[in-house]
Amino acid sequence: MTSLSGITPSGRLTLGNHLGALRRFTDPDGFYFVANLHAMTTKHDPRRLAALTREFATLMLAAGVPEGTVFVQSDVPTHAQLAYLLECTSYVGELSRMIQYKEKGNRPMTRASLFTYPCLMAADILLYGAERVPVGGDQDQHVELARDIAIRFNREYGETFVVPQLNKAALATRVKDLANPTAKMSKSAADDAIGTIRLLDPPDVIRRQIMRAVTDSENEVRHDEANKPGVTNLLDILAACTDSDPVELAKSYASYGALKQDVADAVLAVIDPLQKEYARLATDPGAVEHLLVQGRDRALDASTPRLQAATRAMGLAGSAP
Repeated sequence: MTSLSGITPSGRLTLGNHLGALRRFTDPDGFYFVANLHAMTTKHDPRRLAALTREFATLMLAAGVPEGTVFVQSDVPTHAQLAYLLECTSYVGELSRMIQYKEKGNRPMTRASLFTYPCLMAADILLYGAERVPVGGDQDQHVELARDIAIRFNREYGETFVVPQLNKAALATRVKDLANPTAKMSKSAADDAIGTIRLLDPPDVIRRQIMRAVTDSENEVRHDEANKPGVTNLLDILAACTDSDPVELAKSYASYGALKQDVADAVLAVIDPLQKEYARLATDPGAVEHLLVQGRDRALDASTPRLQAATRAMGLAGSAP
């Protein structure tokens, strides 16, 4: 089963991104990319986008994503080409219901790409015949749209696309902000946000942020998301880092301090080897570029036939089949 996923370089990668995404990118036959075209749907700094794109790609490789599977979205033009064909298959009504547009659109100087980018995301998925798409819970709607578009395209133009299935992470998608545990830990948070653990933060910063994590006044360790979101978030993080059950872990602690110490140790045990490998790769940009070219070429080889099939099916590039 082909696996595919992408991460938008809209900020610095976080612990949540690693636990919920990077460490799940393990399929040697998969396709994993930096979705830099998606970062252009709102105002952006071109130099920061370029720097983050390279940082993301290097971190993906440092996290152990298999060689030959990592590429940069803009290096593979089939993504943008298929996106236009899917725009011609999608409806204004369904795009206007997408959560990103509802939250950020209908404002002065809203970019048209914010409205249409779900078609680009659908193209990302459908180009490779991906059967499962490992994404966080906030991306469910986009995968459902990709499924709807694939079904509609196949019905109207002939069987062309595999209809993908959503592949949710059981636990790691719940990693929350340490300062506001009712909100997810976001890579789009400000660089100085105290509730976010970034993958390239120094170890002392990571430990300090965990030790300052919001809890409550009870000093009772139990897994209770409704009434104890801060403590529950710490338990979930510890469980994700140690492949344990958060409810069972709670029984081992009599104080928040001891829990925080163990969470910090577990997080650093996960992040330390990644940071060391990132540092090694960062000193050899030529090697990183070589690996990204490998990923690009493989992605082009895999995606071009399906783009050509869709183009023919819609009556372009010669007569329709």
